[in-house]
Amino acid sequence: MAISQSKEARYEAYLRSIAFVNNTAYVEEKIEQKKKFLIICEGKNTEPCYFEGFPVPSKSVIIERGCNTKNKLVDFAIKKSQEEENKDREVWCVFDYDIKPDEAATQPQDFNSSIDKAEQNGLKVAWSNDAFELWFVLHYQELESNITREELYDILKVKWQLVSFHNTAKTIEYCKGHYDRHNDFNGASQELAIRRAKKLHKQFGVDKNYAKHCPCTTVYQLVEELNRNKKK
Repeated sequence: MAISQSKEARYEAYLRSIAFVNNTAYVEEKIEQKKKFLIICEGKNTEPCYFEGFPVPSKSVIIERGCNTKNKLVDFAIKKSQEEENKDREVWCVFDYDIKPDEAATQPQDFNSSIDKAEQNGLKVAWSNDAFELWFVLHYQELESNITREELYDILKVKWQLVSFHNTAKTIEYCKGHYDRHNDFNGASQELAIRRAKKLHKQFGVDKNYAKHCPCTTVYQLVEELNRNKKK
C-alpha cells in the first residue's frame, strides 16, 4: 500500500510543478523585513511633523523638549533605546546647532560630544548646522558658504510665498505639510537635496569638530533610510 504524502509535501511538490519550467531552480519567495524607527526630535513642530509625514508605518516619532542641552537629549534617547518596546528599533536623534551667542563658551563642546556619545551608544544622529531649515533650502538650491538661520528663513519665506516666516512656518498646521511640500513638488526636489547635502557633508571629511561644519546637515541619511522602508 502506498504511503500518502503529507499536506505540506504535496503542496511543495505542486509549487515546484507549476512555477518552474525549462529546468529553472525552485526559489522560495521571501518577504523583506522592514526596519523599525524611533525618531527623537528636539524641535517642537518642524522636525516631528516632517518625519511624521513619511509613509513608514514602522516609525515612531516623539518630541523631547525637556532637554536644555544636546547631551541631555542624547541621554534621554539612550534610555528610550533600552526600553523593551524599542530594542528592535533604529534610534535617531534629530537636533541642530542653533547658535546662541550667550552660550558660545559651552555650545561647541556640547554639540560635538553629544554626536560622539550617540554614536558610541549605537544611536544615529540627523544633525544640522546651523538649522534644520538648511535641509529644506537644499531642496531648492545649492549652498556652499556659511549662512545664518535667519538667512535660511528669508530664502524659504520667498520659496513658500509667506508674508511672515515666524508667524506661519513655525505653526503646527503649516509644518504638517512639510513632507508633501518637499516631496518633489512645486520646484522642490528631494533627490537634489540629498545630493547637495552629501556634497556639503563630504567636504568636511572625518573632522569631528561638527560645530565648525557649517553649512552641513546629515538629515539626508535619515531620509534615505525612511525612503527604503516606505510602505508599497
